[in-house]
Amino acid sequence: MRTVNKVILIGNITRDPVVKTTESNKKVTLFTIATNRYYKTTEGEQKSESEFHNCVAWGNLAERCEKFLKKGKLVYTEGRLKTRVIEKEDGTKSYKTEIVISNLIFLNKKSDFDTLGEIDEEVEFDDEDKF
Repeated sequence: MRTVNKVILIGNITRDPVVKTTESNKKVTLFTIATNRYYKTTEGEQKSESEFHNCVAWGNLAERCEKFLKKGKLVYTEGRLKTRVIEKEDGTKSYKTEIVISNLIFLNKKSDFDTLGEIDEEVEFDDEDKF
């Protein structure tokens, strides 16, 4: 049976992206998107809470993110969840879940930047790539 691993977010970039190059010379851009959830308490009080999502873009999309993404920009993203296992020097493991971005669209006014458009390529990377 088929399964689905798809994430769609609309949110704001929380800091300027960090660009790295892996040991196998692949470019990767890391950034965080903030989303908000609004709700009413049982007493009728309006509340909101923020959630922060770690995102990763590879290849050509990474280069475009490096060029155009800035803190505060509103973006629409599509991607998939990926959990990395990080082994520390002492042998313990930690886990980091990220969204591997496959499509990103700017939602701010057009005069701020060029649009990235949809990325049709699926960039493969090895789980061994360190960044």
